[in-house]
Amino acid sequence: MEFDSFVLAASTKDLSEEPAAREHADCLEFRLDLASDPLAALEGYDGELPILATNRAEWEGGEATDDGRLETLAEATGFDAVSAIDVELASILEGEADEVLEIARDRDVSVVASAHDFEGTPPRPELVRTLTEASKYADVAKLAVTAESKADTLAVLSATEQLTAHGDTVATMAMGEVGSHTRAVAPVYGSKIGYAPVDPEKATAPGQYDLETLARLVSELC
Repeated sequence: MEFDSFVLAASTKDLSEEPAAREHADCLEFRLDLASDPLAALEGYDGELPILATNRAEWEGGEATDDGRLETLAEATGFDAVSAIDVELASILEGEADEVLEIARDRDVSVVASAHDFEGTPPRPELVRTLTEASKYADVAKLAVTAESKADTLAVLSATEQLTAHGDTVATMAMGEVGSHTRAVAPVYGSKIGYAPVDPEKATAPGQYDLETLARLVSELC
């Protein structure tokens, strides 16, 4: 999957929602950790949109236990529809994700290295360091924080602009009500991936717009 331009990912645990996402999304973010039998779902997938596979760990806001989590993600790279995977930066830094990264590279599957902070927004220099570190290992460095003030959102946008100007490919957003607008505005500053649920009632992160709204806002702003 190429991230030279903005990619809108429709987040879902149900691949049968693909037709509903097709009009507005560029890919599906398939949440393996939320699906009952994700590998079987991938085997039966016949949609048009490419898939960004995510098997989010419990310790980073998902529902996947560490038992077999990365192995399942590695297996997902074997399906033609899977063009990218999301791997937690913490797993990469601890060396636990070495094998899945190698398999993804061998199969020409792009890697998103992600970090999430559900408690707040670190100081801007720390945001920059995290994105810089993630960029060393992945095609896209993803950082999602929780904004408690407008200053927090400005820090996220400023870090996004700095990394983009440096030539790194990043995806950034501030979660929560205060930061929700960054999902539409961050692409103006260089963020290359946006996430929105196919069904507004099934948001996978706080502050998400619905798919049609985010597609419209990004199109109008960018």
